[in-house]
Amino acid sequence: MVPRLAKPLLRAQLRSVPANGHTAFIPHIRKVVLEFCQHNPSSANARIFISKDLERVACQNPHVEFVVKQRNGHEPIARGFYANGRDKVIPVQKLEVTGIEKKVQLILDSSGAKIKPLKKGRIVESSTAAARGIWSGLHVDTPFTI
Repeated sequence: MVPRLAKPLLRAQLRSVPANGHTAFIPHIRKVVLEFCQHNPSSANARIFISKDLERVACQNPHVEFVVKQRNGHEPIARGFYANGRDKVIPVQKLEVTGIEKKVQLILDSSGAKIKPLKKGRIVESSTAAARGIWSGLHVDTPFTI
């Protein structure tokens, strides 16, 4: 009888935990929704972008679901839904076709995290208390020797 050296590989052991790191990247964006009006003149450039450029952008981002939604009587908007449960809405009514593409790219590149303003006087925040200044052996009365 031959001894078994390895345990049998079970299907449940083949799963990996999704995490961002140096070996894997999980995109933050899940879905992009473009909403426009069929008759409103402010949606003209949005309709041109949807008919001509959206397919190229969708092919460049196969991990994102693109949805085109008609909302009659409303201004055109681009809405991004993220993995953290948040969404971002950008109005695109006064933008050219290239500007709409830039806003869609901004939604694709964003993390969906809430924007935190920098407060005056608190540029760097630390979780632990630090000593005042940086110690150097050259800035003392008697030089530091080992």
